Amino acid sequence: MADTNQGWPMAADLYGELQLETTPATARRWHDYFPGAFATAIAALAAAWLADHYGAPLVLMGLLIGLAMSFLSQDKRTHAGLDLMSQTALRIGIVLVGARITAEQLVELGPLPFALLVVIMLAVILITVASARLFRQDSHAALLAGGATAICGASAALALYSLIGDKRIDQARFTLTLVGITVASALAMSLYPILAAEIGLTDTQAGFLIGASIHDVAQAIGGGFSFSPQAGEVATIVKLTRVALLAPMLMLVAVWLGRAGDAPAGKRKIPLRLPWFITGFLLIAAINSIVAIPKPVQGAAATGAQALLLLAIVATAMKARLALLLDQGWRSFAPIIVATLTSFLLSLAAAVSL
Repeated sequence: MADTNQGWPMAADLYGELQLETTPATARRWHDYFPGAFATAIAALAAAWLADHYGAPLVLMGLLIGLAMSFLSQDKRTHAGLDLMSQTALRIGIVLVGARITAEQLVELGPLPFALLVVIMLAVILITVASARLFRQDSHAALLAGGATAICGASAALALYSLIGDKRIDQARFTLTLVGITVASALAMSLYPILAAEIGLTDTQAGFLIGASIHDVAQAIGGGFSFSPQAGEVATIVKLTRVALLAPMLMLVAVWLGRAGDAPAGKRKIPLRLPWFITGFLLIAAINSIVAIPKPVQGAAATGAQALLLLAIVATAMKARLALLLDQGWRSFAPIIVATLTSFLLSLAAAVSL
């Protein structure tokens, strides 16, 4: 791979995305993290303010503001903080997402809808990866787009990228994928409830369609309730069930990357172990299923997860190189379009069959 990082020190590992700073974490002091972390926090607060006051998608605002501030990553003093926000904050946020999940949700959904969701997830990923050659796109980029669309949008994309790594997908392509997924999700939230009404779907069918096909959690739930209260309840259960499939999907991806011929030399046979943040996600979900985490704690965890994932998105955008981002052609959006259309059509077929 050609060096496109313009002299900035970079490093990556199997479960780590792009790192700007190569200084060992044990050699850093707290004030090394401050410039990058402070800039990320200010940008995230600005994104939250704009989203709250103007009704704009929070993730999209975070991406746009982060890209506008990407010049800050040229200053080495921001590297440690940006790495902290884009990696550690992301992984803690994924752990906290587990507080939304319970085994009761899976039982309430029922075996047939759950089986349909699994089939849709696998089909979206496989079809998107298979279509990559048609549009002359990299299969790893298609895997990122397909997996993020099949599960939960930007947060799944971040989690997937932490496995795939910058050695397979450069930062500009990853940021472009995040932008495309976020825009597609916002459009879906506006269009899918209207399409469901035009088709004449029942509340249950519309809720399944919206929950099974819209990428982002908040937008899937909002789209469901914009159709009807019952559709909103169904969409919430279906969407959170999709979020529960995040851990199994990441396990499959980790195994596939570890056994694929493109794995780094000496790492072609990776032991079947989970990254700590996926283990934490499953542990929190298991605790919530057994003892029922109190509602105030669940609310705090949901808020914390949203804030940490926003910080990770902003930091990731700030680490992007705009010059490289502008070099991406229209075909870079092809996997996102294929994944979105496949998800909608398969979810519609499944909803009609219920």
